[in-house]
Amino acid sequence: MNRLLVPTAALLWGLQAAFLSPALALILVSLFGASTSDVGWVLSIYNASGFVFSLLLPANADRLGTYLGTMAACGVLTGALALSLALVTTLPLAVVALVVLGGPAGVGSSLLYAHLRHSGGSAADVVNTRAIFSVAWVAGPPLAALIIGTFGNRAILAAIVAVAALNVATTAAMMSQHRRMVADEVPGPIAADGPPASKLTAGLVMVAFVGLQATNAVAVSIMTIYVTQTMHLDIIWAGIALGVAAGLEVPALLVMGKLSDRHSHLLLIATGCLAGIAYYLGLAFVADPWSLLALQLLNAWFFAAVAGVGLPLFQDLIPRPGLATGLYMNTRRVGAIVSGPIIAIGALTVLGERGIFVACAALTIVALGVVGAAARSQRVPA
Repeated sequence: MNRLLVPTAALLWGLQAAFLSPALALILVSLFGASTSDVGWVLSIYNASGFVFSLLLPANADRLGTYLGTMAACGVLTGALALSLALVTTLPLAVVALVVLGGPAGVGSSLLYAHLRHSGGSAADVVNTRAIFSVAWVAGPPLAALIIGTFGNRAILAAIVAVAALNVATTAAMMSQHRRMVADEVPGPIAADGPPASKLTAGLVMVAFVGLQATNAVAVSIMTIYVTQTMHLDIIWAGIALGVAAGLEVPALLVMGKLSDRHSHLLLIATGCLAGIAYYLGLAFVADPWSLLALQLLNAWFFAAVAGVGLPLFQDLIPRPGLATGLYMNTRRVGAIVSGPIIAIGALTVLGERGIFVACAALTIVALGVVGAAARSQRVPA
């Protein structure tokens, strides 16, 4: 495995996501006149498309025995999506672009992890690659906010096109590297099976993670609008907050990794839920930028529990690592779909946009209860 190409690809995929995800709601509002409720439903439709393609594209890549060609196509589609959003003039056309182009384009980063494992990467390689993806979010949101604030909303779409072009070039280099590995008959990884957990435990964990992933998707998607429209701050504070959270995620992930050797994964997930409840309640009542930044400590611990401990937990529950990874990724997709109605309905409460985060806190409390039920149904090894 080339030690430069994979980290570069992870950084570029992370940068694409860090540019598009936080800015998408603002783009829909500013370029197409969408209301906050409209944003919620559009994001739900967009993520539903992503869920469908996340099932179809990896399955096709499994049959082909390679993931890089599909990953390169996802990079091309990312650039096409950004160009389409820059050119279309109505919200329905923007939704069509998000469904047809954005749905499959969002699968690319998942295919990178599949390629890494297929090419012989160890578990540590996967974790390190995921950490690099998080590093991209340190600089990505503040840079995106700076680009929008300086050059306008359409400028971020041009930046996404540029990053997508670099991503395609990096993937092409990885394809060349992979062909040389095949020619040299480099062996692939051998998946290790383990005893499965009960279906009840696995089902409860998946339900809990859908809820947790949904609240995380809500916070990222709505942050720019919340900071500018409810807190009445400059957009740069939204970018700084997301960047600070991403910067804190890396050490939080490392700490979670060490604790997982000594403590139950479900216990660590429970601590993350408690941090998430406090974070969302804090967001619902925060009034100044410095408190917003301080709350990102809680956000980082919550995310580290979901993203850092979540995948090993699923691999404990499900004996086949590939299937376990796929199901974990699908909880994120389903959670992203659920995030749309949370935004749309939460914004209609008497609290306005603050009600969105109260709803997130309530959903996290429910998820904590489901995690407790999973712990009682079957003990999961740490």
